[in-house]
Amino acid sequence: ILAGLMNLGSYFFSDKIVLAMQRAKVISKNEAPQLYAIVNKLRQRAGLPMPKIAIVPTKAPNAFATGRNPQHAVVAVTQGITQILSRDELEGVLGHELGHVKNRDILTMTIAATMAGAISIISRFGMYGSFSDRDERGSSGGNILLALVGPLAAMLIQMAISRSREYEADKAGAEISGKPEALASALNKLQQVAKTMRMRVNPSTAHLFIVNPLSGGGLMSLFSTHPPAAERIKRLLEIARNMGRIQ
Repeated sequence: ILAGLMNLGSYFFSDKIVLAMQRAKVISKNEAPQLYAIVNKLRQRAGLPMPKIAIVPTKAPNAFATGRNPQHAVVAVTQGITQILSRDELEGVLGHELGHVKNRDILTMTIAATMAGAISIISRFGMYGSFSDRDERGSSGGNILLALVGPLAAMLIQMAISRSREYEADKAGAEISGKPEALASALNKLQQVAKTMRMRVNPSTAHLFIVNPLSGGGLMSLFSTHPPAAERIKRLLEIARNMGRIQ
């Protein structure tokens, strides 16, 4: 119950919580007219209300969207991302973030987190039960196994859902911006810079960003909130070919 209430609170106040954690500042149209114009154009194409726009004070290039629904959405970009991307690439990134808003991914990930938390709690009860009833050896062993495997399985499922939402946001971003090859180029740039310029983030918010600020390889990719950048780029270029934008 406590885990569910915490996730419910995170859902309703996600915009304020995440912006505060990243020290992001909501800006006005006058403070960033070009950025505002791009977002306004893209949100009209997507059929969305105008989201708030925020700037994160860091040179590490990245972006994220938050808010419990399209009416309370915030699209945030770092200072660094506006300095290394072209206008077309920035449109692709912002289209991706608006894709998250349109797909209501904050709600999806809140449900996933609640389910993962419930599985973990049930697993813990299983372990406690195994210690309180030592006479039933077989049942005890099964409960302990559940307690060990349950939380791991829950986390893997949650990460898999997060990765699938990134693919869907890439697809939506390609459709909204109309420039999938530009989004692919942006992802390549962001991934390369992320290897050398780390961004200070709380691990609980890593899944929000367009490029994982806590990147890892090998076995750790199973626990990654993001799909491999190479696969995302490959899929976007295939969309671009189907749209006739590249050969």
